Amino acid sequence: MIQTKTQDILHTGTRWKEAKAGTSTGILVVRDAPNGPVGASVEAFRTETEESLRARCGSMDRAALRELPVYREYAAYYRRFDKTYHVLMQLESIVLKGKHIPKVSNLVTAMFAAELSSGVLTAGHDLDLLDLPLDASLASPDEEYALLGKGAVQKMKEGDLRVADGRGVIGSILYGPDNRSPIGPETKNVLYLIYGVPGVSRDAIRDHLERLWENVAPLSPDAVKERLDILTAGE
Repeated sequence: MIQTKTQDILHTGTRWKEAKAGTSTGILVVRDAPNGPVGASVEAFRTETEESLRARCGSMDRAALRELPVYREYAAYYRRFDKTYHVLMQLESIVLKGKHIPKVSNLVTAMFAAELSSGVLTAGHDLDLLDLPLDASLASPDEEYALLGKGAVQKMKEGDLRVADGRGVIGSILYGPDNRSPIGPETKNVLYLIYGVPGVSRDAIRDHLERLWENVAPLSPDAVKERLDILTAGE
């Protein structure tokens, strides 16, 4: 197995020092976990996650859901840009409307389940399609990238947290992951990327990444957690 250091995968860029204290980015690198259709083990924790969310939040109305820790901090970040936190909207649909966590593929569904449980914004990338190391920094308005599933080129919002590899931006908080490095049918090595906003603690992010690993690990007996780390502004 290839052994890497965090700086070989992720470092902070020139504008990181401008980020508000508590802004974080985290990584979970998993190797030898081939992607595939949603199997029995993923279906089980998908169902368990939905039941847990409804048991925990089923008595809440929309206003109460928006005050949940972590979700509240992301909602505040999105409001700065006149946007709504989409993971909160997904939580509302599951808890209040009886909808289900999307069944996409093993590695993606595992991510969705962990993300909804914690509220921590997460993106998944095919590690082998990235030009490492990644650079976490604040966006400039002259930066742009092609959005996942759309291919449309999106110009960045000044000051949004974004991550780039050697070929350009691969994702941001406001606009999500890119169209160049998504988890796909051939993915076997994956990088999960966390976008943490002020008010979301390192402990909350670490707990989320560990939960995500617990979701992914059963997918393949050879799966290896190679690297889990968090970089936080002001620390």
